[in-house]
Formats: sequence, C-alpha cells, structure tokens
Amino acid sequence: MQVHSDAPGRFSVGFKLWALAKDDTRRELQIRELQIEDLWPHKGHLVLKFRGLDSISDAEMLLGCELQVPRSKRAQLESGWTYVSDLVGCAVLDGGREIGKIEDVQFGAGEAPLLLVRSGSKRHEIPYAEAYLKNVDLEHKQLQMLLPEGMLDLDAPLTAEEKKQQRGSQESAVRSQKKIRRTNSTGY
Repeated sequence: MQVHSDAPGRFSVGFKLWALAKDDTRRELQIRELQIEDLWPHKGHLVLKFRGLDSISDAEMLLGCELQVPRSKRAQLESGWTYVSDLVGCAVLDGGREIGKIEDVQFGAGEAPLLLVRSGSKRHEIPYAEAYLKNVDLEHKQLQMLLPEGMLDLDAPLTAEEKKQQRGSQESAVRSQKKIRRTNSTGY
C-alpha cells in the first residue's frame, strides 16, 4: 500500500479503514469497512493484513481500491491544505463560469496535482496550483479559479480544420524526410 498521509504512524492493529472501489465493475465492493489485523513495512511500502481476508486471493478484490480513513479519524490539516475526498464533487468555476465537477485528483503528473474535471462528455485536467486558485469553498462545494486563457482548449478535441492542417503538416514532414533520405542514399 502506498501511504498518502501526513500521519502514517496512525495505522495500528485494530484501526478501521474504508475500501472504496474506483469503478462500477465490482459492485459487491463499493464501500467496505476493513480492520487492520497486522501490518509491517516492506520495500518502502506498508503491508496491511485485514481481519477476514486470509489469503492473497481474498485480498485481490482490494486491488485498485482507495483506502480511506473515516472522517472522524482524519488529522486536522494546516490552513490551505485540503483532503482529496473533500474536493471530489466540487464545482470548478473559472471567472464565475462553471467548468464542471471534480471526479478525482491525479498525483505524480507534475509539480501540482491535477484536478480531473468532467462536464458532460468533456474532461479537463486542471493543475491544482496556487497560481490559479482564488478560493476553495468546501461548505458550498466550489473552487474559484482564474485559469490562463486557452488552458481548457489544450484538452479539447481537434476541429475538422485543425485535423486538416495537421494532416497537411504531416504530409509535408514526410516529403521532407524523403528528400533527406534521397540525399543520404547517394553515398560516395
């Protein structure tokens, strides 16, 4: 298990966690309470043995699940910090215009975590960076942001005209490569 906690020492025998399935393919495991029976460090990770899961095949049903600490047991955060679970479901506003709702937060894609925001069939990846963040209102489930012009267009599908221009550029590049090959193939 990768621990994303500022208080990893909180995990102890008897501690209870919630396993949340990230998709609908495992309806039998949408939310499940688990109790730690044993734990030990292994290669930079924490291995947890849960009560009632007595084999590797029993534990495999937890693959891809997110383990969360119950709200009542969460550590108090410093000012300016937010739990991912509090961000999920929040509306993202850019200059007062709603972009969509946060589905998830992705870490490791760069310096700032990415908010995965959906609006209908559109999905945007927006950096959760102080430079763009104006206000976080968890009570009203809203994030006020001021995004650079064109940022949301980076994720947009190409228009028919853009696809035509892209094909033209690719054909031109292929012609240039052929010229280079011809030049290189003459030899001495």
